Amino acid sequence: MPNIKNELGNIFIANEVIAKIAGSAANECYGIVGMASRNVKDGFVELLRRENLSKGIKLYSNNNLLNLDMHIIVEFGTNISAIVDTLIKTVKYKLKENLGFDVDRINIFVESVRVD
Repeated sequence: MPNIKNELGNIFIANEVIAKIAGSAANECYGIVGMASRNVKDGFVELLRRENLSKGIKLYSNNNLLNLDMHIIVEFGTNISAIVDTLIKTVKYKLKENLGFDVDRINIFVESVRVD
């Protein structure tokens, strides 16, 4: 669990909070349908509802540097490379802006493509 130290004491931020901020940032990105469940069984991918965004993200922290694994579903016909690049930049910015944490690495797993 990452923390922030200042002259008044320590602030401990739950991994769930960090994951929700990252998941919300992902949903704002063009071409991303939503977060996918991390536990893909039998080839079935579950699109997570807004209240379960954090289930599509696994978080590791090391000396207040964050590493994230994000499982996403993208829209058919979009440039996946551009989507992932935008997603990484957006998540890094949101976590730095909201919590002051630097992100070392974000691994993106495209679990499915939604075809309308």
